[in-house]
Amino acid sequence: MSERLLIKVGGSVLTEKGSKGMADCRAIDLVARDIAGFPDTPLCLVHGAGSFGHPEAHQYRLAHGADRTNRQGIVLTHIAVSRLNQMMVGALRDAGADAVGIHPLAGSLARAGRLVSLETRPLQHLMDMGIIPVLHGDVVMDETQGACIVSGDQIIRYLGEHLPFSRIGLATDVPGVLSREGHVIDEVTPGTNDGIAAMGTRHTDVTGGMEGKIKELSDLAALGIQSEIFHVSRLLDFLQGRPHGGTRIVCGREHG
Repeated sequence: MSERLLIKVGGSVLTEKGSKGMADCRAIDLVARDIAGFPDTPLCLVHGAGSFGHPEAHQYRLAHGADRTNRQGIVLTHIAVSRLNQMMVGALRDAGADAVGIHPLAGSLARAGRLVSLETRPLQHLMDMGIIPVLHGDVVMDETQGACIVSGDQIIRYLGEHLPFSRIGLATDVPGVLSREGHVIDEVTPGTNDGIAAMGTRHTDVTGGMEGKIKELSDLAALGIQSEIFHVSRLLDFLQGRPHGGTRIVCGREHG
């Protein structure tokens, strides 16, 4: 049986983060071409929002929740992130892959800023049919605070726990998790983050940067689910199961 892969591509890879709603079309096309080269591999793709949606989320203070006074932010943020999703799906289709956009706003629920429900059965069926579901960081309705921003990293953590994937990989704009000396750390285990540089990717945002990634992936590792962080230029290596020079987030010895 073929591997089943879960891949997340950072928003800082796909967009010009300093400009509102500016896509890096070349980067999107390169990612799409790499992924489309594996038509027989069941795959789910999640991407960050980058410069799409973060300005709107910040302007309307969605990180602090939503009510009728800032409800327009829900609409504008979702419209923005959906535009990037359409570009990613379009690039995959242009490269020869069958792909469809899946918007978390429509099928997810959060509580106090944390994703607690996301309908996974359609994703399973899409992958079984050879179609790539493409999810993204999004604004999601929240039981306790009206609405919140759910990052692509949160979505990766949820999907990794609730669907059976062979491997989980995060393609970023840095080569992996870096030490304070600037070297790539080969392995990170939950609760052993000493010596890790307090840094994000090249850009930080309301979703937490590299610290947010490590937190979500460490939660997965604590469940015995390994993941990998690597530079987007090594995406093809990850897809082929080859060394990529990045970081593995693994369970501690007590888990295996």
